[in-house]
Amino acid sequence: MGRLLAIDYGQRRCGIAATDTLQITAQPVATLSQGELLRWIQEYISRETVDKIIVGYPRDMHGNDSDSMRFITPALGRLRKALPGMEIVMWDERFTSVLAHRAMLEAGMTRTQRRDKEAVDRMAAVIILNSYLDSKK
Repeated sequence: MGRLLAIDYGQRRCGIAATDTLQITAQPVATLSQGELLRWIQEYISRETVDKIIVGYPRDMHGNDSDSMRFITPALGRLRKALPGMEIVMWDERFTSVLAHRAMLEAGMTRTQRRDKEAVDRMAAVIILNSYLDSKK
């Protein structure tokens, strides 16, 4: 069994999270710029067995695609082209940033730590991945 990898796409940065090899827990892995993402994923997959990539699917309160899909769609196309055999699943990411801030607050992180946008991006990827894992139970 391989890991699951999650991506929280942002306009500038992408948060990455991964499961353990048993696909039980999710941990934050990295925050990367859009330009670094594809190369990083290819290198990660060359070192680790990855069964599936879960991509945050931004939607509005009515379930429609959010405006950020305009930059996610091309990035997703490049990812699919570079990894043709990899299963890529879009997963609802509504409220992940709010939940990430709340989780950081509950973890006792300082205000300065909670303002770290890269940490928020990684935490959002963990939340996306945990949501996906919970749906499979």
